[in-house]
Order: sequence, then C-alpha cells, then structure tokens
Amino acid sequence: MELCQLNKLYVHSLVQYNKVLLQRNKLLKELIFRPEYEETLDVWDMQLVTYGREVIRFRRDFICRLNGIIHEIHEKLSGSREDIAISYEPCIREEEFEEILKKNRAQDMKQKTTLAGPHRDDISFMVNGVDIRRYGSQGQQRTAALSLKLSELELVKELIHDSPILLLDDVLSELDGSRQNHLLSAIQNIQTLITCTGLDDFVNNRFQIDKIFKVIEGTVVNEN
Repeated sequence: MELCQLNKLYVHSLVQYNKVLLQRNKLLKELIFRPEYEETLDVWDMQLVTYGREVIRFRRDFICRLNGIIHEIHEKLSGSREDIAISYEPCIREEEFEEILKKNRAQDMKQKTTLAGPHRDDISFMVNGVDIRRYGSQGQQRTAALSLKLSELELVKELIHDSPILLLDDVLSELDGSRQNHLLSAIQNIQTLITCTGLDDFVNNRFQIDKIFKVIEGTVVNEN
C-alpha cells in the first residue's frame, strides 16, 4: 500500500497484474465446460509474466530501501535490545515466472486457480535471528510494525521531500513501559494523531500533547 502511494509505475503494473490474474482464474474455472479454451491460457500467461516481473522488481527495491532504514529505528524502539531485518519473500523469481507457470499449468487447471506469482508474496521479519511472525511476542510484533511504519515515514520524506502525518491507533496497549517510552521519544518531532482510551500512559511518560479531542456520545469535544 505504501509503495502504491510512492510509485505510479508500480500501481500500473499491480493493477494490470491483478486484472490478468482475475481473468486467468476465471478461465481456469471455465475450462471444465470449455476445454477448447485452454490454448488461450498462453495469452494470459504472457501478460501475467510481463506485469508480474515488474511487480516483483518494484517490491524488491522497496523492501531493500526500507531495510536500510529500519535497523536504526527498531534499535531505538527496543532500547538497543533487538536487531531487526526485513526481507522480501517472493513466491517466485522474475526469471523463473514463465517456466513455473508452464510447469504448474496442469495443477492450476486441477485446482482452478493460479498457484504461483507475486499475489502470493510475503515479507519476513527477523528479530535477533528469530522469525517473529511465528515466534514473536505481541510486544515484539507491535514494535516491529511500528518500526516499519516509522521507516516508511522516513522513506516518504526522502522521496517526496515532505513530512507526512503519522496516524497511530491505541498504540501503547501491547507495549511494556520501556517500549512505550522509546516510542514516544521517537515520535516527539513527528506530527502525529493518536487515538486511545486514556491519557495516563502519555502523562506518565511526560509526552507533550498539543491538542486533546474527546469523543463523548458520538460528539467530538476539543478540550484545549
């Protein structure tokens, strides 16, 4: 989603890829009634490979740039206790896409869906060598998500030379006191809108609050 806001060429490639993928999957479901249409799969495969390769390339470059930023940010948020690395996990490599589509065609027809392509990509989050998607605590996962968001913020500033607004929802609930303190210190100079159910954590951490709005029975009240 962040890449879509930063790169129009990526948006075009992704939109076209998704359109072709939708049509290909629709065709795979219809082949049981119209087997003579199988030869048209070559046309869809060619387009899928063309746009899919672009999607993979843009994503790889984007994650590489984020990975160069996130380490320092996460180190601060974790109080120098954790080292993070994110990496792009493409379902397939660009140069293999066409070959794998041909290889998987029989299985695609059997399962009536496209089994390989960037629609099945993922991102890994390794903290101190551990995959926190599977083995991380809620606090670690939340801190990694925040580190990623702050990294995206820095990348946006670098690319468009402007400072976006940071939106955080109930951000402190799953963080211990130390991580709360490090996070609030990290966003002191970032224009931030935070939604929460109470201000105690912010007051305890001496976080500077410029404006407070309360929602009371569906009405927004400015307390400043």
